[in-house]
Amino acid sequence: MTMAQKPMEKLIVILGATAVGKTDLSIALAKDLKTEIISGDSLLVYRHFDIGTAKPSLAERQGIPHHLIDICSYRDDYNVATFCREARQLVTKINRAGKIPILAGGTGLYIKALLENYAFQEAPTDLVYRAELESLLAKEGLPFLYALLQQKAPDYAGHLKANDSARIMRALEVLHAGEIPKWQVPTHEVCYDALVIGLARTREHIYARINARVDKMMQAGWLEEVESLLADGIPRTARPMQSLGYKQLNEFLAGECDFSAAVASTKQATRHFAKRQFTWYRKMPYIHWISLENKDFSTAKAELEALVGKRFPAEV
Repeated sequence: MTMAQKPMEKLIVILGATAVGKTDLSIALAKDLKTEIISGDSLLVYRHFDIGTAKPSLAERQGIPHHLIDICSYRDDYNVATFCREARQLVTKINRAGKIPILAGGTGLYIKALLENYAFQEAPTDLVYRAELESLLAKEGLPFLYALLQQKAPDYAGHLKANDSARIMRALEVLHAGEIPKWQVPTHEVCYDALVIGLARTREHIYARINARVDKMMQAGWLEEVESLLADGIPRTARPMQSLGYKQLNEFLAGECDFSAAVASTKQATRHFAKRQFTWYRKMPYIHWISLENKDFSTAKAELEALVGKRFPAEV
């Protein structure tokens, strides 16, 4: 190491498909390491969206500090760039305190962007222009916006899928601000001294766990939570209200489907989301996968601790 270099900051990441069992194992590992957890979930940032996001309660957190949970109003424009900025600061702060933070979550883009040090467009969100784009989207459809982007920035548009509405609209917003959208070529190079652990189960088992968890969330009052959010003035169009389950329950409450159809649609959409997660994580070759099949909690926890002890022997 030359004089100009400094040691890479340490980080433990626990990721996997939704409902795989990340939360409990992350908390158990954090207790053993006497460290802190950074949430890598794009929905846990929103206050009052609790049941449908599987947000761990204060009791479930067992005294472990959790960061990037309940930090936003539904009105806030929280995105991957904001997450990376705040998460990087937390990683530095926790390392300086002599601890290795645990990043836990299932939003693949957030985790990949943080680990691979993505650079982001600096153009701020323009709410007026964004409203114009959303109006165009509703009136003309996404192919119209994609064609517009192809005209203005063909090289960038060529990297996008024609159905990637979020990136298409953000690119048009960047162009409107006078900047040129740039495509970051994936390097798969991790900017931390990181142990990235992926928790795996068979697809059939994941799907069964998703179905059971949705039923449990409904029993815990998910529908009542959505009713309360609406009563508090949060519109159906709010970003977290468009997320899995919240969208379907809003459709039921608006009389657009019956309750059983909303529940079935929630399960199906969540299973499809898990399938997309499987695909996304294949883009991250540095993940160390461990299977949770036919393992009880203590066995899985011991396997995690063994991996951490091998990578960071001074910490265990």
